[in-house]
Amino acid sequence: MNLKEVLTLADRIVFEKTGQHLDDLQAAVLKGTLQRETYKHIAKDFDCSESSVRKVGAELWEILSEELGEDVSKSNLSSAMERLQIFLFSKHFGQDSVQIGFVNFCGETLHSPDTPNSHSPNQETSNSKPIKTLHQDLSEMPELGNFYDRTPELQTLTTWILQQNCRLITLTGISGIGKTSLAVQLVQQIKHEFEYAVWYTLDKFPTIDKFQSNLTQLFSQSENLDSSPTNQKRLPLIKYLQNHRCLIVLDDVHHLFCSGELAGKYKPDYEEYRSLFKQIEKFSHQSCFLLVGWEPPKEVPQLTSENTPIRTLQLTGLDTAAAGEILRDKGLTEIDNCEALIHRYQGNPLWLKSVATLIQELGIGATELLIDDTILLPEDLKDVLQQQYDRTSELEKQVMSLLATENQPVNFAKLLQNGQISSSDLLNALQSLSRRCLIEKQESLYTLPPVLKQYIKGL
Repeated sequence: MNLKEVLTLADRIVFEKTGQHLDDLQAAVLKGTLQRETYKHIAKDFDCSESSVRKVGAELWEILSEELGEDVSKSNLSSAMERLQIFLFSKHFGQDSVQIGFVNFCGETLHSPDTPNSHSPNQETSNSKPIKTLHQDLSEMPELGNFYDRTPELQTLTTWILQQNCRLITLTGISGIGKTSLAVQLVQQIKHEFEYAVWYTLDKFPTIDKFQSNLTQLFSQSENLDSSPTNQKRLPLIKYLQNHRCLIVLDDVHHLFCSGELAGKYKPDYEEYRSLFKQIEKFSHQSCFLLVGWEPPKEVPQLTSENTPIRTLQLTGLDTAAAGEILRDKGLTEIDNCEALIHRYQGNPLWLKSVATLIQELGIGATELLIDDTILLPEDLKDVLQQQYDRTSELEKQVMSLLATENQPVNFAKLLQNGQISSSDLLNALQSLSRRCLIEKQESLYTLPPVLKQYIKGL
């Protein structure tokens, strides 16, 4: 029994049981099993964890066992499927269909795949849709490396995308907070729910034409591979998003926006992205765009609500347990002081790694560091903060300078008392700084993060 025959029969069984066709990982497990590959080898080929492959395999064997009426496992898959095929062919003669478990195998299905009436798993029949094939362009997606626990955030994003079918999601946060790492982990977990998974870094696309051209080329090439060659004209991007279920990640989305202006103002050459995002929000489709960066497009927060397919997640620091892993990885074992250190650097993974490396190289104890509320700013951390500070407008810089002189959180009225900034300008600046995650808001009080305050005082 060849691979196509196994996949065809297994797909029918899984579809009738679950309502879903075989996905790429399930097909890979079946193919690898028939080729006598280990779960470890299958996982390596498919770029996923061995535990994920084992879980998928166990689920498949359970479904097949229930429907075939015998115990199916990795070791006897081939012989079990051969017995099924022999039974189907022997029962087929003189019958229009054969019932196995809950699965009704019609005569068309029972033909050998080598006969003219046969259908491969990727060919559409009158009774079923084609099996989805995952097409990837993840060459620009960074390697994950160490990933520190973000379970609540992953659950939130997964719910928005897979259950609520959100079309446009922005993932924002100050530099180093872990946005890209979270997005990578998310893509690895849910990419097999989509026909297309794409990751682009936006500093690589000076115009929207190049961005759209890359995407539509991917769509048209894969469609030609999945069907007979065609000279059909490429469709507008929104049409592909309507015809296919796509997950598209745009990293470093802040490259679309101007430096020296309030948050979210498009550069002249990038204005057409605004129209694209409006199309994504307005027109019905089955795809999701995830925008990752320091700030969202300024129109996105206005559109975000429970009644729209748009969501925004502003990422904050790691909790104490997860952040403590970073310090332990760096060899800091003064556990009693770790919590205070994590709080001072707000659980920001990049900030903690930077200061932990400095402490380690200089041999400074965490106890010494915590005396007199000392905040160390290693040069590499200063460089990161400088990049974000340089993006802000002069108005925002004035507000941050005012906040840097305050020892306690202050309200709007207190900031207005300085007399240098009008009420309207102050409100706009606070809104922009909040969207850039550069200030903290506690009810009606505003303050700067301690690390940023220390940086601005040193300017």
